Amino acid sequence: MSTAYTDRTLALAGLFQAARLAQQLAREGRAETAVLASSIQSLLLIDAPSTEAVYGGTQGVKPGLELLRSKLSGNTDANDVEIARYVIAMIQLEGQLRRHPEMQDAIRRGMEAISEQMKFFEASENGETVHPRLVEKLAELYAQTISTLTPRIMVNGEHGHLSNPAIAAKVRATLFAGIRSALLWHQLGGSRWHLLFSRKKIAGEAASILEEKTNRQDLQD
Repeated sequence: MSTAYTDRTLALAGLFQAARLAQQLAREGRAETAVLASSIQSLLLIDAPSTEAVYGGTQGVKPGLELLRSKLSGNTDANDVEIARYVIAMIQLEGQLRRHPEMQDAIRRGMEAISEQMKFFEASENGETVHPRLVEKLAELYAQTISTLTPRIMVNGEHGHLSNPAIAAKVRATLFAGIRSALLWHQLGGSRWHLLFSRKKIAGEAASILEEKTNRQDLQD
């Protein structure tokens, strides 16, 4: 599984997954820990050997692939308009980011510094697979860089959740991860035209990746 279209679909799944995570965190104050970890950890894998490796394998973007398979084939609900808005906003910010090479350099340096700093922290407690300090650092870097670009992403949710510093930091970190996926998607040849005119093809590719993953799991079992 290494075709250009497959890689592009994985990156787009990472983008949709980040949008869904931001929505869940803002509205429910929680998100599945392993999924959140996969998205956030993708930020630190700047020089990963493959697209799949960015997310720790296809399992890391399984919810994103399921979103693509379902929503781009026409199965929509009330929450999808908001997810679509976040996706488009992250794509727009990624486009702005490409126009600021100095900011891209600052982000790369920031990610390298965060990776180095996190070596001194033990694994997180309370069942968290992402250390709260890592989330905090990524949120700070997001605020110093991406948040200065326009248009800013306006996240809707429960005030009690968005006013919670820990949850707000997770939202920023997931948006950061989504923009990283949007950048990867663009680098692999993705464009908004594909979202408009190749929806069923993308949904079909996502379904194929999920099916291949299931078949590989069956063989291992």
